[in-house]
Amino acid sequence: MVIGYKRMACAALSGMLLYGCGTTPRFNENFGTSVRANVAAQVLDPAAVANTNPAAGMEGSTAIIAQGRYQDSFKATEPPIRPLIINGAGGK
Repeated sequence: MVIGYKRMACAALSGMLLYGCGTTPRFNENFGTSVRANVAAQVLDPAAVANTNPAAGMEGSTAIIAQGRYQDSFKATEPPIRPLIINGAGGK
């Protein structure tokens, strides 16, 4: 009786494995569209690397202070949360 269950289990397992190998996903015509759009957005202006004009933004001293505050925000750790302990014993 045990041998019959083992054979049935092996047959079922091998059938599932073969079924998993036999199917392939069916892709539609939009497969890869988002990747192509992202690549196109990254190479929109290939001559941008030759631009030596700096981007407009903060002045240097303000940017240094903001960067310092940003880096310091990772140094401070949050205080640990105490676990809520509920005693169901009801002892006095």
